[in-house]
Amino acid sequence: MTTKNQTEKKHPTHNIFYTTDKADSDKKNWNKTGVAWLNEETGSMNISLNLFGQKISLVVLKYQPRES
Repeated sequence: MTTKNQTEKKHPTHNIFYTTDKADSDKKNWNKTGVAWLNEETGSMNISLNLFGQKISLVVLKYQPRES
């Protein structure tokens, strides 16, 4: 059992792929390029990419319109 002060290892909830054309085929090659973790409490997503030799970390936040 864990408490709120303890951290537990969280496994990715999503895999991220990009596609490329296959030679002489209508199908695509699916190339895994990263993983993502969904934070259900905030609706945000942390993304970790390894794209073309570059490690990239992104955070996607839920859109919240500004009040005028």
